[in-house]
Amino acid sequence: AVHGKGPGSQSDQDGVVMNNLNPAWKSFKVSVNSLCSGDEDRRLKCIVWDWDSNGKHDFIGEFSSTFKEMRGAMEGRQVGANPVQWECINPKYRAKKKSYKNSGIVILNQCKIHKMHSFLDYIMGGCQIQFTVAIDFTASNGDPRNSCSLHYIHPYQPNEYLKALVAVGEICQDYDR
Repeated sequence: AVHGKGPGSQSDQDGVVMNNLNPAWKSFKVSVNSLCSGDEDRRLKCIVWDWDSNGKHDFIGEFSSTFKEMRGAMEGRQVGANPVQWECINPKYRAKKKSYKNSGIVILNQCKIHKMHSFLDYIMGGCQIQFTVAIDFTASNGDPRNSCSLHYIHPYQPNEYLKALVAVGEICQDYDR
């Protein structure tokens, strides 16, 4: 599981690999914001379970790292060099058995960053927009003379459509070409 969005929260991104003592989990995508709230130095706790169909899953172990460590290890890795890995530790086993080393090794095969551009990135990059409005006046939205209709024209205050158009228009007008 990948933990993010605050202390103790969880984003299950791993899936289950059935009947395998050396599982290779599928790649997954997660935003840096969901993973570590944008804080690349935030500790991430990675937990490994052995899935059981009866719902009583067995705790295998855990390790922690930061996104910065993971990314840095992948970027600095040479082709054919040692893999980026962590020992999966079960604290109960470690406390009970002096000879306990680990419950396995978790290997990171890939860590890529795909930049997701924001609205402002596009605007600052020269993208131009043209604000265009269309309103659906079909009968399914109700009679504009009926006060329950979204199209109702109140003599003293704007309806919901007009409020939304004004709110969006006030923002977009500064970027309109």
